[in-house]
Amino acid sequence: MRVLIVGAGSVGGFIGAHLAHAGVDVSFLLRPRTCEAIRSHGLTLRSGDTSFTVHPPVATDPSELATPDIIMLGVKCYDLDQVILQIDKILKKDTVILTFQNGVDTEQRLMTAFDCHHVVAGVIYIYTKIVAPGVIDHFARGKVTIGELSGDTNTSRITALRDLFGKTSIPCKISRNITQVKWEKMCWNVVFNPLTVLLNDNVAKALDHDDTLALISDIVKETVTVAEKFGIILPPETPETIVTTTQAVRNIHTSMYDDWKAGRQTEIEYLNGYLVRHAKTFGIQVPVNETLYRLVKSKITRPSSKEAILYIEGQLSHPITVDHNALARISAEAQVMDASTIVAKGKGKGVKFRKILDLITCDAEANHVTFHSSDGQFSSSLTIEQARDYGILIYELNGLPIPFEKGGPFRLTTPGLGDLCANVKHLGRIEITR
Repeated sequence: MRVLIVGAGSVGGFIGAHLAHAGVDVSFLLRPRTCEAIRSHGLTLRSGDTSFTVHPPVATDPSELATPDIIMLGVKCYDLDQVILQIDKILKKDTVILTFQNGVDTEQRLMTAFDCHHVVAGVIYIYTKIVAPGVIDHFARGKVTIGELSGDTNTSRITALRDLFGKTSIPCKISRNITQVKWEKMCWNVVFNPLTVLLNDNVAKALDHDDTLALISDIVKETVTVAEKFGIILPPETPETIVTTTQAVRNIHTSMYDDWKAGRQTEIEYLNGYLVRHAKTFGIQVPVNETLYRLVKSKITRPSSKEAILYIEGQLSHPITVDHNALARISAEAQVMDASTIVAKGKGKGVKFRKILDLITCDAEANHVTFHSSDGQFSSSLTIEQARDYGILIYELNGLPIPFEKGGPFRLTTPGLGDLCANVKHLGRIEITR
């Protein structure tokens, strides 16, 4: 049974290292820097007084690795869309995708992109840190819970996954209600991830004051209310349970805190942001979560406009970002290989916008797409149907990323739309609207 681990960070590195150490046929799909580090020095996991190094196959392109039977996702929520584009071309009809993301919408995002039968949900409780690319320190916990979304606990693949973890020292439990388990972890994440950022301290800071304990209770109660709207009933004592069980790991920092301190993206959009957006859809109020969401967002500075990142936001289930590499990995049938008739004086390469729309989940009321230049001075708005039928995102010119002086790093064009034809240079943001 071949396993592909996507990402070798705190989660993927921990799980993959244990599997490789146990002799499982495991490989890693990685970013270039981490890939080179592990290729040169191996993947090292340090846990207490023990430490070991493994040397698994690694690559930045999944086609360079053996085709897997199981794909385990150890990446952050905000990287999932790019991962979907990468693994699309290596899926077999019976490939299992096992998720380990925070939040509660990963499985739906995967099932929107792929057939539903591929997905098995997982939850991991762990505290690890990336010391350097390819070096992981493990401090606390490390147990896994997996489950079929159908609730069936006796499928052959669930049994196979349990047996796979049984080769390692990672405890693995099978749940007949994995969606509830994910919401239980969501209750923890929406509390301590944002609070550690706002308090600029570890978890204990939030546990040691009556005022923050009251705040924790309010955050969890709002989360329980939103969960009920999804048909998930959590016990009324959930707020107290969250506080009690966290005392055992009170001195840890959270992944959001670590990401914030390191200048990386955070998962706020997929945690408190998710609650805020869906609470509005359900017509309920979550004022505490909304305050946390807005405060944390105010601490996060977007990457420099000089970086070639395209933002897609608005009336959709979650905002996403794509870059040149992500667009280049989209399947060949969606690529426009010679856009020289569109981009004058050069051979341009682009992606049909319909493929982007297929990978995101828009709100039911959304009916327009507005394309904004990065300086905010120009925009063009099309109906979703027009954007789907005619839109092309140009991301390459003469085999290289489009330079700024040529309208880059991204451009929109809509050949065939006639008098309504839209052409936006320096494209920086795409907004789904009503």
